[in-house]
Amino acid sequence: MTDLPTTSATEVRADGARRDTALERLDRLETLLGDPYDPANPLGQAAVLGADERGELPADGERALAAYGLGAEFAPAALGGRFERADRFALLMRAIFRRDCALGIGHGVTSFIAGLPIWSDGSPEQQQRAADLLCGGGRIVAAYTELDHGSDFTRISLAARHAADGGYLLDGGKQLVNNIGRAEAAVFFARTDERPGSRGHSHLLVDLDALPAGHVDRTARYPTSGVRGCLLGGARFDSCPVPADALLGEEGGAMETVLKVFQVTRCVLPGMVVGVGDSQLRMVLAFAGERQLYGAPVSALPLPRSVLTDAFVDLLICDALSMVAARTLHLRPAEASARSAAVKYLVPKLLQENSYRLGVVLGARSYLREGPYAAFQKAARDLPVVALAHASGAVCLANIVPQLPRLAERAWQPALDARTSGTDGDEALFRLHDPLPPLDFGRLELTTRGADGLAGRLPLFARDLARQAVTRPELAELAGLAAEFSGALVDLARRSAALPPLERTPVAGRRSFLLAERYVLLLAAAACLGVWRTARHSDGFLTDPLWVTAALHRLTGRLGPRRGPLSQAAAGALFDELSARHDDARTFDLFRTRLAPRAVPVKGVAP
Repeated sequence: MTDLPTTSATEVRADGARRDTALERLDRLETLLGDPYDPANPLGQAAVLGADERGELPADGERALAAYGLGAEFAPAALGGRFERADRFALLMRAIFRRDCALGIGHGVTSFIAGLPIWSDGSPEQQQRAADLLCGGGRIVAAYTELDHGSDFTRISLAARHAADGGYLLDGGKQLVNNIGRAEAAVFFARTDERPGSRGHSHLLVDLDALPAGHVDRTARYPTSGVRGCLLGGARFDSCPVPADALLGEEGGAMETVLKVFQVTRCVLPGMVVGVGDSQLRMVLAFAGERQLYGAPVSALPLPRSVLTDAFVDLLICDALSMVAARTLHLRPAEASARSAAVKYLVPKLLQENSYRLGVVLGARSYLREGPYAAFQKAARDLPVVALAHASGAVCLANIVPQLPRLAERAWQPALDARTSGTDGDEALFRLHDPLPPLDFGRLELTTRGADGLAGRLPLFARDLARQAVTRPELAELAGLAAEFSGALVDLARRSAALPPLERTPVAGRRSFLLAERYVLLLAAAACLGVWRTARHSDGFLTDPLWVTAALHRLTGRLGPRRGPLSQAAAGALFDELSARHDDARTFDLFRTRLAPRAVPVKGVAP
């Protein structure tokens, strides 16, 4: 396939209707990558597993993505690329992650992350050069990690000393940098001022091919248990000169930039990884439909069926929260700080937990590196590595903790007092097919400053459902669940406001971190309710209270004492939906996207 022309995420057709060109590109990419279960597909599971065993990315996969022109998806449309919407970008990348997490990271996410500080702080010339490089198939890497300092960026020690010619001399090293050995350019987070404080680090955009020999070594490689194909390497510098125009933005401004632009990463990466959970569930569902125990398919047994259904509902929760978070970047960017941390915490957690439970259903086959279900063990190894990328769960909760008291005072309590009822901008968060304004990096904030148009809407949702349930008895259970979450917001507001000073810091104790975790669950519940309330009637499943009731049912089990199981009728209807999507080759997320045409019947498809 040749490179696609530059297009907007939405275009107006001759008849006045809007075309979603991002979804059209997703369909093209899905078709290009083909049926992963086809043994003759050079981009299928057999090729992916073979490359993983060799510790490399699938060569045919990289060639296909290059032919598609994936690099243009990382560059803003205003600079000649195709990136306009964070939510659609996550959805497009999900097609790659469904097949190979390592390919998604190694041929995609790394360059996307590296581009963010360039689009945020770079000069027009720097931005255009970077966009041209990406659109031309080149690579830019993000060089942040130093093993000695982990996630503590304040202690990063790669030094960029001022040189006599006005440029910089790099001394020190970076580790665990994806593609550092084969990229054309890199964004380095380096110390430019030895004095303590938040203004000691800067971003440098470096042309790696122009570095003088003998001053840099990029040959290190770090093998990993998951995403084995990713070329995680390192760089070691010895008084390596870089020009003055390598500086991105103001000297000393990198820390603030990182804290802002990583909100974008934390919103979109979990949405991509939903594709890994989709693939694992698809494999185990096929196995459970084919495997016979006690004279019946495994999928007919109550416990395995509940595991499959629960995993399906959790995928819907993950997608609702990740899509709403991605839309937040465009619509309410000042609220993205806490919301991005929440989605980066919860989505990997749910996916990993379901990976374990699905592995129990698959049994010994979940450990096999050969055979029809071998891709399951690869995904199970990949997920924990991705969960740590750029922010562990603990780091995400630590970002939320200091914001809780102000959120309680400025957002939750007024909402509980019924003094606020939301705005049109809040509703737009949930309308997944509506257009979005451009992502403005300048509107991202270090904290929410007490603004929360998501969890703060739970009281409104609960009141509306209580009124509707009077005449619509099918909403009674959902109304009760919404009331529980509204009550949980009351409790969270009270406990957050009462936190002593030390418990309002990133070094707080267990109590504050548990409150942050509860807040994440409230955000997820609000996202699900919002998506359901605003769903178009053309999508019968999303407008049905079945899925959102099941989602809130799952989430309440994490808030406190576990509720009883879903009714048999509800569980049966959810399993029927899951099976129908499997048989019709559609995704298990909110979008029900059609997958690549099947070349061969999938083993274990339910009749």
